[in-house]
Amino acid sequence: MLYDSLKKNTPDFHLYIFAFDSLTYEVLGKSKLSNATIIPLKAFENKALLDIKQSRSKSEYYWTCTSSVISYVLDNFDVHSCTYIDADLYFFGSPQILLDEIPENKTVLITEHRYSRFAQIFEEKRAGRFCVQFITFFNTPESRSILKKWAGQCIDWCFNRYENGKFGDQKYLDSWPLEYPEVHILHNPGGGVAPWNAMQYDFIFKEDKVVGYDNRSKEGFEVIFFHFHFVRIMAEGIADLGWNRLSKKVIYGFYIPYINEMITKERYLESTFPEYKRIYNSFGHEGVRETLKLIFKSIFKYNLIKLREI
Repeated sequence: MLYDSLKKNTPDFHLYIFAFDSLTYEVLGKSKLSNATIIPLKAFENKALLDIKQSRSKSEYYWTCTSSVISYVLDNFDVHSCTYIDADLYFFGSPQILLDEIPENKTVLITEHRYSRFAQIFEEKRAGRFCVQFITFFNTPESRSILKKWAGQCIDWCFNRYENGKFGDQKYLDSWPLEYPEVHILHNPGGGVAPWNAMQYDFIFKEDKVVGYDNRSKEGFEVIFFHFHFVRIMAEGIADLGWNRLSKKVIYGFYIPYINEMITKERYLESTFPEYKRIYNSFGHEGVRETLKLIFKSIFKYNLIKLREI
């Protein structure tokens, strides 16, 4: 879906996809994506990553690898820059608009969470000011130096908890604007609309394009990508949209089309590749605590969508 949204909105791109298991590598390889290179796990895992792999959960290991996969692309392919993008982004416009914002004297691009007021109270201290969702490094000594230090920090500590000013791979970014003059913070609010900031905007949906308006300044902007953080399709036929408060316009404008496309893509993959099987979470799968949360959501009809209703 990420690939398809990119191809729809920009003709000139190449996606380097890192497959973290053999099935993903096999399915993506057979898909013959014209604007992508599929890289198997064994190709980029180095000794430093392998040494700490067993000490991290699956998601923590993915976070640990972020800086390393960027380094791998810059080391092994003829590119002047590399932009890491999360797999749960969906593009409504060309990301070139965001990259064109980088000044000539800057070689790293980072994006803010831009929390809504309520989300900021609970999230900013823990998760940080910046989000590792769309981050660019140039193939220059200054940029590579920052990337190398970040990779080392993630090898040393990268866990799904807040501890001593650290959280995963992204709290490290908090100090970058003060520490490195090469870093540019993205100004365009269209790069990074997400559940933690969507409530501060109003949206107008125009076919494949989306225009956002800041509720306070009333300034408009084109939504370049939406970050569909935490969307889960449950085995019980329910889509869980997480905990951030979402308006009906956001749910019906962004989430329902995305989930419909996700289900269509899943069915296509399952019918095309016999080895591919859909695996969904279930209410009791993640323990009592998560089950109680889902029961709470069900009672109050909070951020849960019955799939038969869409």
